[in-house]
Amino acid sequence: MPGSAGRAGAPKPRRRRRRQRGRRLTTVDETSAGGLVVDAGREHAVLIGRLDRHGRLLWSLPKGHIEDGETVEQTAVREVKEETGISAQVLRPLGTIDYWFVAERRRVHKTVHHFLLESTGGELSDEDVEVTEVAWVPLAELETTLAYADERKLVRKAKELFAHDERA
Repeated sequence: MPGSAGRAGAPKPRRRRRRQRGRRLTTVDETSAGGLVVDAGREHAVLIGRLDRHGRLLWSLPKGHIEDGETVEQTAVREVKEETGISAQVLRPLGTIDYWFVAERRRVHKTVHHFLLESTGGELSDEDVEVTEVAWVPLAELETTLAYADERKLVRKAKELFAHDERA
């Protein structure tokens, strides 16, 4: 076109969808606790599987909300029992993960305190409504089984702690 300054064939700029005015998301902070539960031989860990919104089974470490009057350690032990059927004791802190997500018109900043726990008994159970499956998984397979990179990082840290304990 005469008079055009080199815009022939240029893609049209994309318009960003704007949120409707007056529909701001409320931001909330949530805190949970859970962790990596290993068997006495430190050869397996218990994981929970949940279906995502696309129907895929995602494996993760058990965790849940802190109830009034609970410490993070007490919450980790309770949530492990509720979500997996396994009784456990806390061995040591493993790390904290925080992330953001949107749910129910809320922007959530979630902090999860993870612990290294050792099984003291119980039987696997997926009776918790939030859990689809529960399984003992060999430690060697955790990094390829866990859905979330931050949790895989915690597993690597736990393995380093185990190696250090063996040398000591």
